[in-house]
Amino acid sequence: MPMFNILFVSLTAMLRRPKPTDSEADLLREQEHFLTSGAPSAASVVRRPDKRRGEAGEGEGRSGENEGSQRDVVTIEDLPDQLPSLTPAPPKKSRFKASRVTFEDEDAEERLDRHDTHISAVLSRIVERDTSSTPISLPAFTGMAFPKVLHRSETSNQVKKSIFARQIAAQKLKECKTTLHSLSEAAPTPETSMDTDQCDAAVSGPRLVSGQGLQGPDSSGETMRIHMENQAKLQAMSQSEILEEQKKLLFQLDPRLVDFVRSRKAQSVPSFPSPSKHPKDKSGTEDPPVQDVSRESGSCSAAVLCQKPQEVEMEGEEEELSAPPPAEDLPVKPQKEWVHMDKLEPEKLEWLRDLPEPRRKGTKKAMQARFDFAGTLIPPTEDLPTHLGLHHHGEEPERAGYSLQELFLLSRSQIIQQRTLSLSTLANILSKACAGEYVSVLKGSVTSTLLDAGLLFLLRFALDDSVEGVMSAAVHALKALLVCAEDEECLDCTFSWFRGLASFPLLPSAQEEEDEEDEGLDESMKETAKEKEERKSDHEVARQDAVKGLLKMKLLPRLRYILEVVRPSPRVVQDVLEILTRIARHSSSSATQVLDCPRLMETVMSEFLPTSWSPSSQSIYGLPLSSAMKLLRVLATSGRHACARLLNSLGASERLSHLLSAEPNELLLEPTESLRITTEAYRLWAVAAGYGQACKLYIDLYPALVTALQSVHRLPPASDPLLPLQLQRFLALLSLLTQVTHTAGCHQELQAGMVSSGGEQCPPPPPVSWGHVTGLQTSLMGHLKGFIKNLDDPLQKDGSLTLIPVYLVYLEAYYHQLSRQNCFKPVETLQELELLTSDALLPLMSHTQFNVFFHTRSSSVVCNAQAIPLGPEIINNLPGLACMGWRNRPGLVAPSSPFPLLTGLGLLLETITGIHKGLSSKFTGLLLSEPVTGYLRSCSQATPSLSHTKAWLLRHEHHLLYLLLRLAHRLVPLDSEIAKHASLYHQVALVVLPWLLPGSEYLAHELVFMSVSLISREGHSGGPEAVELGELKLHEETQKDTSPSLQTVGALLREACVQLPSIRGCFLTHLAHLESSVIGSRDALLGHNPWIKSHLLPELTGPILPSDWPFLPLLSLYEQSGVSDGGGLAVEELPQGALQAVVLPVAKFARLSCVFLCSSDLFLERPVQRLTWGLFRLLTRSTKLDSLDLNVPPPGLASFQDLYSALVSQYEAVSFGDRLFGCWVLLPLQRRYSTTMRLAVFGEHVGMLRSLGVTLEQLSIPIERFTSPPEDSLPLLRLYFRSLVTGTLKRSWCPVLYVAALSHVNSFIFSQDAAAQVLRSHLLLFRLPQHHLQLGFDMYEQLPPIRAKRLERVLGLQESSVDKGD
Repeated sequence: MPMFNILFVSLTAMLRRPKPTDSEADLLREQEHFLTSGAPSAASVVRRPDKRRGEAGEGEGRSGENEGSQRDVVTIEDLPDQLPSLTPAPPKKSRFKASRVTFEDEDAEERLDRHDTHISAVLSRIVERDTSSTPISLPAFTGMAFPKVLHRSETSNQVKKSIFARQIAAQKLKECKTTLHSLSEAAPTPETSMDTDQCDAAVSGPRLVSGQGLQGPDSSGETMRIHMENQAKLQAMSQSEILEEQKKLLFQLDPRLVDFVRSRKAQSVPSFPSPSKHPKDKSGTEDPPVQDVSRESGSCSAAVLCQKPQEVEMEGEEEELSAPPPAEDLPVKPQKEWVHMDKLEPEKLEWLRDLPEPRRKGTKKAMQARFDFAGTLIPPTEDLPTHLGLHHHGEEPERAGYSLQELFLLSRSQIIQQRTLSLSTLANILSKACAGEYVSVLKGSVTSTLLDAGLLFLLRFALDDSVEGVMSAAVHALKALLVCAEDEECLDCTFSWFRGLASFPLLPSAQEEEDEEDEGLDESMKETAKEKEERKSDHEVARQDAVKGLLKMKLLPRLRYILEVVRPSPRVVQDVLEILTRIARHSSSSATQVLDCPRLMETVMSEFLPTSWSPSSQSIYGLPLSSAMKLLRVLATSGRHACARLLNSLGASERLSHLLSAEPNELLLEPTESLRITTEAYRLWAVAAGYGQACKLYIDLYPALVTALQSVHRLPPASDPLLPLQLQRFLALLSLLTQVTHTAGCHQELQAGMVSSGGEQCPPPPPVSWGHVTGLQTSLMGHLKGFIKNLDDPLQKDGSLTLIPVYLVYLEAYYHQLSRQNCFKPVETLQELELLTSDALLPLMSHTQFNVFFHTRSSSVVCNAQAIPLGPEIINNLPGLACMGWRNRPGLVAPSSPFPLLTGLGLLLETITGIHKGLSSKFTGLLLSEPVTGYLRSCSQATPSLSHTKAWLLRHEHHLLYLLLRLAHRLVPLDSEIAKHASLYHQVALVVLPWLLPGSEYLAHELVFMSVSLISREGHSGGPEAVELGELKLHEETQKDTSPSLQTVGALLREACVQLPSIRGCFLTHLAHLESSVIGSRDALLGHNPWIKSHLLPELTGPILPSDWPFLPLLSLYEQSGVSDGGGLAVEELPQGALQAVVLPVAKFARLSCVFLCSSDLFLERPVQRLTWGLFRLLTRSTKLDSLDLNVPPPGLASFQDLYSALVSQYEAVSFGDRLFGCWVLLPLQRRYSTTMRLAVFGEHVGMLRSLGVTLEQLSIPIERFTSPPEDSLPLLRLYFRSLVTGTLKRSWCPVLYVAALSHVNSFIFSQDAAAQVLRSHLLLFRLPQHHLQLGFDMYEQLPPIRAKRLERVLGLQESSVDKGD
């Protein structure tokens, strides 16, 4: 009876409610009564229509009379009979299912009713077990008080089996008894011969047919009856008939079926061979008959069935173990007293054997790196004792240590100690990898390998561990991955340098991603960068940027929880603060996320920068930490708004006043920590003052600052361990005073701007004015003089050299801002500057220690391109500064580096010589000194590479180069000796321009001005470029308005010098897109602090200007002409002389090609013609022609062939046979360049050969470069020959290519190789085609007379023409 989902809400009063005692017959009787009464049902079955198939509801498409007769059947298309398995597994077999036979057309309901009877049928089958024959044994009487407890091992030696397993064993035992019974009745006699072998098969029963699937109680008997009938038929057949039927079967049956039948017999024959007294088969090695498959010994079959029925187990249970090995083969002899050693496991006992010896030292095979718990790499040949705990049951058990894969596996262990140990080991490995200890001993990068394996996710998951030890180890490992202590030390040391408080964001190099989904869409439909970033997965973000990936994985809230709730040990707190500092250095957006994280900065301020504290040795909570103050300083560097939030909202200003109002020894902290935190407080204050903020503190803490300045000249002795910290504190204090001086110098300008603009577009003036800072200059000037005198004292020399550069930077800021004030007194200031020069600067420059200290090339990053190699541990998605070992090697930041002193001196000289012009001549010795001259020469030939590891140092060296060039630019007109080196200064200025990095746009603007200005000075003095331009024999008329001093040089240089103002204006116009960047860079470099938006420099995407920057006007004109479709711009927009700039030769030809491409008539103008002819002759000089390699794609172009194709098309269209354009097109057709360009001319653009009339004299390129070596391209030779034969190429039309084509065709025809000789004989002796011959044609044996006379006539004409020519 089908079941329906019917809800019985209520029943009518005529029907009674069913009772629990009602039987099924009572329920059926009540149902019949309800149906005959016709009463309406309280609930009805409603079939919901399938709207997708368009079916109507039950009330729409079905009549009421059919509702009771039809059944509600749910059908689903393509639904399998069995649910698919979630995990692939072999199908289960049942011993009892095979005995039941079912049919497909049988109704499942009937089968269920037949088998599922009423419970009464089950209860009626209960039969009580007969216990009459069961023996009853009384317990034996003993003298014990209680009966002995029997152990189950004493009651039964068998393993307890389930009911199902015992049922299986009983069934097998029953089958065994049945088979033995049948065999005992029909056993053959021992004397049976081979002829009666079929009777044995009959007795043993069928082997292929088992009878499974037959219904009925006597299925086995039916199977035996069929088998006996088959055997009777075989016995009635003769041997020949049997063999004939066998052949028919073998021919008709599938070979796989035959192999299956034979395998059934082969399975039993090896295990249970027949008795030896049975005679052998006469057929020998022939295939046995098919019926022999069933001939087996009955005794053997019975033995298989009756073999130990008590050992039969349920399917799927574990098999019995093999016999234990002998005791002498085991590494240890088990004892009875040992627990759980009754069942031996030899494979586990093998670990008790001695370890094999490590690999010998002579091997060259690479091995897996293994580390100890301290992160030290263990050599593969080192044999360490086992008590160290470095041997384990992994791969290579003889080797001590753990591989990276094993450490990853151990970090996911369920045992706390193992997780902690693995994370601590990974942290040590990362620390050593950052220090570069594995560079020389391991292949590849350890850090990159770990990141590719998912280290970030492993550490992030470990941070969420509830065990504090595991969490602490994860924090330490994350700190080792992100933070490099030596990088931070270098950045701290350069903080007091000129613009040292600014730094580049540690962002990975930008990688352009091709997004195919946005192709073809409008700009409004395309996804923004933020939307694309949000759509990326954590793995994709972490693969490109590790810090950004961690932020996406919610690292900051977890770190806040650790600090606020967990309150870990001091080491973990320090690690967390350093991690936050590294995140803040990543970018301004990352710093903003740190500030915006809920309760993170509040926790840092309240717990680690409190306003009041008491000394405690138990915890660092409640004590001020220098690392927390450094975190605030780095966050403030990201922008003025972030700095204002720290000072005002988070209370950093109050912390500064508490920490700096007292002496370091009064802060109730350890001496080292008190010096560190006051140093970081000064640096934070200096950063804030760099924005024009926190200046009111200067007025409030002025007495404390004066007290601190008075202690500067009282440095502790060199043996004092606190001396480096004291020096760093003084440097930070002087940096603060420098920034306050810059801010005070802007007060007057801001006050005037606020009055004029009404305070709308001008920032408010700072609280500190110029009068607040003038009183410190005298004291600091005295300090500087004292430190210069201390250079003679060996004990105070190092400290003095460290402090002098900062004093020079401060004095530069003071005098630079003084010249902008209304209170500026020129006479008094000039006297002060003269006194400063005579009492301080000149003694400093003439000091012997200064000359010994002054060796720039060994410390230069520009001159030593490989001084800081990009180590393998610096990876793309986690950039660093690579400062490992910076104290022990020469470099820009090393203690022996002269760059801080030279930069400070150059900065001060630039300012005072601008105020007092008469002092300039006193510093010529600095530029004429051999170290400076040699340094500039090395820079003019250097090619430094750009990366994060060098950019932060290159920025400081660019400042020094700029200051030296500024001083040279000022001294060249005043000193003749300096003017002799004008060409060197000009060359250095041109070289430095494409090196300048983001943030130095103002330097680029000034260098463009200086480089153009130095050209005239170079022309006066006659540099290398002047010689090259002067030697050009263009025989141009000189202009009458040129100065007499320019008459000695060439006409081109003379015209260029006259056009210098327009050239400078042209370049500055095309650099106008950098105007906003130039203004921001100018404010930062000149100390306009209130206008500075951020001390975080722009992202390091590359240099400001391209390497071919002198061609920017020409390229811009070409792009504009392309937009306007064909040009149309006036020629005057391209200034005269702009094309003569000397640039790198790689892209020179490609860039100058724009002269012909940007307009249809620009190259025809006379000034452009003269200048381009001059540049062409410079390009085609014998000394420079070999360096012009057109096979290498120029920068900015995919291939030179594309550019040349455009040139040829333009020549055909608008050249009018111009000789200059023709030379430009002929230059790439030299033999050593690609054949593609010559194929394009003689194939697609063969028509241009009629107008390419450049003579050999006009080309100024040796003709041998077009004809040698002989051409080996057959397609090109075919085109050469076709153009010569058809008359497309004539000597009067195209002399250069006519000679080249004639030479290559002649060389090919009259070459001395065998193939050419055969070809010549075929051409001269050809007779008639003959298809039956091997060559396909017939040949004369000798040259026919007609052809011989023709050749003689041709040769005679040539000889006569030669004679006439003579």
